[in-house]
Amino acid sequence: MKAFLLAAGQGTRLRPYTVTVPKCLIPIHERPLLEIWIDLLERHGVTEVLINTHYLADAVEQFVTQHQPRTAVNLQTAFEPELLGSGGTLWNHRHWVSASTAFLIVYADNLTNADLSQMVAFHNKQCRALDGVLTMGLFQAPDPHACGIAVLDPDGRIVNFAEKPERPQSNWANAGIYVASPEIFDYFPPYKKTPGHTVLDLGYHVLPRLTGKAFGWRFNGYLRDIGTVASYRQALEEWPAKGSKHES
Repeated sequence: MKAFLLAAGQGTRLRPYTVTVPKCLIPIHERPLLEIWIDLLERHGVTEVLINTHYLADAVEQFVTQHQPRTAVNLQTAFEPELLGSGGTLWNHRHWVSASTAFLIVYADNLTNADLSQMVAFHNKQCRALDGVLTMGLFQAPDPHACGIAVLDPDGRIVNFAEKPERPQSNWANAGIYVASPEIFDYFPPYKKTPGHTVLDLGYHVLPRLTGKAFGWRFNGYLRDIGTVASYRQALEEWPAKGSKHES
């Protein structure tokens, strides 16, 4: 199975930590966040990972080169001189997953112990059986105004999705973890990789177009977006050191 590990963000809200360290390599108890992700993906059957890079890309490349002998996962990077956005990255590498039944899309700035195997099984059985093309990981957000919010029908089908809505219709928030089938690209808006192009963002430009074709997968595991200094410090308090149940 293949996975996109989106890691190109500049981490401006995490400064000063990210002045010299890219956000995806921020240490969690001396382990880079990217390493935690690669280990999690490997435990759940992922064999190939594509990591997009931009900010401090050389540091990410160096980490990948050094870590490759320590994992059975085939790691490759894709440098973006100009940020493409989460949707733009997927679109420009759509041929990489064209022969896949399903593939994962995850944001490298999340810290989680999600049971990805259960999520993939849900996608392959329930989502695909009901003609869906995407399974979105969901969690209950304390502040739904700050998240992408999904509304579900009794079958778990997403019947409405809005990014940071003024009037949230639920508190089921996008966790930034997805299982997709290649048919997802049929729902992307027109996009060209040209100088000065508009960034293509999954939350704003793609997910709303998947209403009726996406399903929500609720999980009770740990999840924290390491996007701000406060959130990062909280994660260090919540996530035990290596060998803990969070990493099992």
